[in-house]
Amino acid sequence: MRQNNRVVGNRGEDIAVRFLLNQGYQILERNYRCRFGEIDIIGRDNNYLVFIEVKYRKDINKGYPIEAVGYHKQRRIINTAKYYVKIKHLNNIDIRFDIVEIVNNKIRVTKNAFNC
Repeated sequence: MRQNNRVVGNRGEDIAVRFLLNQGYQILERNYRCRFGEIDIIGRDNNYLVFIEVKYRKDINKGYPIEAVGYHKQRRIINTAKYYVKIKHLNNIDIRFDIVEIVNNKIRVTKNAFNC
């Protein structure tokens, strides 16, 4: 079952990457992992370094995808982003946290979905 979740996750991320590229984002990394957690996509949008969480659902029977990014998930993403900024020496750059929701092949990006 875990493999199927990863395959579905990769498919969702592929869709998100294509969409983000069409929106003018530059993709820097995918599936960045460190001891603090994982970030699905790291990119640039104009002057922002953007940490992007991708959530895919085939329908909304279990709620909207953005609802799955609760406080604890946000904290993990934020701590991972802080570590990334530190090791890449990107201290003087504006950062943002976006969420890409994919439901029934419809895509929605929530920019600045949460803050540090």
